[in-house]
Amino acid sequence: MDTAIRVPVIRAGVAARSAETALLRGVDGTPLAEVDQAPPLAATLTVAELRRRPLGEAPPAETFRRMGELFGTATLNGLTPADYCELQARSAGVPISVARRSVTDMAETCANAPLRVAAERPAGAVSHVEPGEIKAVWMRRGETLSVIAPSNNPGTHTQWVHALAYGYRLLVRPGTRDPFTPSRLIAAALEAGMEPSRLSLLPGGHATADALVKAADLSLVFGGDAAIARYAGNPGLVPRGPGRSKVLHTGEITEEALDVICDSVAYDAGLRCTNTSAVFTEADPRELGQALARRLGALVAAAPQTAQAQLPVMPIEQARAMRAHLASRLAGAVEATAPLYQDGGVADLGDGSAALRPAVLVCDRPGHPGGGIELPFPCVWVLPWSWRDPVTPLRNTLALSVLGDDEELALTLLREPSIRKVVFGGLPTHAAGPTSPHDGYLSGDLMEVRAYGVAGRP
Repeated sequence: MDTAIRVPVIRAGVAARSAETALLRGVDGTPLAEVDQAPPLAATLTVAELRRRPLGEAPPAETFRRMGELFGTATLNGLTPADYCELQARSAGVPISVARRSVTDMAETCANAPLRVAAERPAGAVSHVEPGEIKAVWMRRGETLSVIAPSNNPGTHTQWVHALAYGYRLLVRPGTRDPFTPSRLIAAALEAGMEPSRLSLLPGGHATADALVKAADLSLVFGGDAAIARYAGNPGLVPRGPGRSKVLHTGEITEEALDVICDSVAYDAGLRCTNTSAVFTEADPRELGQALARRLGALVAAAPQTAQAQLPVMPIEQARAMRAHLASRLAGAVEATAPLYQDGGVADLGDGSAALRPAVLVCDRPGHPGGGIELPFPCVWVLPWSWRDPVTPLRNTLALSVLGDDEELALTLLREPSIRKVVFGGLPTHAAGPTSPHDGYLSGDLMEVRAYGVAGRP
């Protein structure tokens, strides 16, 4: 694959070179691409330019179907799907199996976007009001949506596809390590016939992101607690922060329960916000932790572009810093995985990069702060749980899998407002349906119901 790749700025569908570029290196230090940088002024001017253009109806269903098909099969930006997957893996350190799965997921998301919009539309809202009627109509809360995107998993970009289906114009500030996924999505959308003014790609640093959040009507912001706090005072903020997803294990420690927990922890290399970062159990946490450690400790550390890779990879000094940070949070916890690794939790791949091996931390109390720690690799805290206080330890959770046979308990937890999704009966935390919400429906933040009336004809 040619490494002389350039990712241009895209303003209202038109690619442009910038005077400022950034060299994007792979996790092993190899130069991969030149990425044009959009200064903050360019971000502000792009939004202002879009406001001067009339905005029509949302793109038709066929455009989304074709967009997904092209994303999954076409050569776009000079890259075949295989080229894209390798480049994304080498840059972001995500196993190539994740990138390959995201190609299929993206095609399905695009094809299902109209179905998703129909499912989200309030039952009482209509698309057309006849003379003599006053009806509820479903309207956008604005016209422009900025997306401050991450680099952790290409699947996060499926979320802003839905905003296009609502009719928004999007301005995407890509994650530093993954400009390739949004660039490919935009190329697929334009090739499918989407109106160019709906799509902009504006790579840049924090100042560019700040300018977009300030200028756009609404902003979908992905990131950790610090990133979300940065824009906390913005009334148009739509946050997508850490998931802190959990498993509640009741009953005996069985092979089936271990299957679900390990899948919840390690799916997509532990890089989703719906990956489990804490397991609460009424069994012995040490016994469960040791069983999980034996399984998760077998995950393969390898270069991300290889088929056998199962763990995230990053520059070795960054990986060591991540592990040192984890070690600083272990008061009152014991790492069950540590004895399994002769050379430690950082697997040196010999090329300047390292894979982060799984960590299983067994805690001495349900209120241990580890229950709220989420790191970008398979890292899970195992904590005791009691029927005396079944709900409190599980609050503030994006996805919760309830293992056991007590469906009434699962429904009780579903009624807790700070738990956004509950799955029961052996489903992993990342399980989702084609129209099930992620962190609520995105339309809950981007759309609203208004009243519209038309006078009757005399």
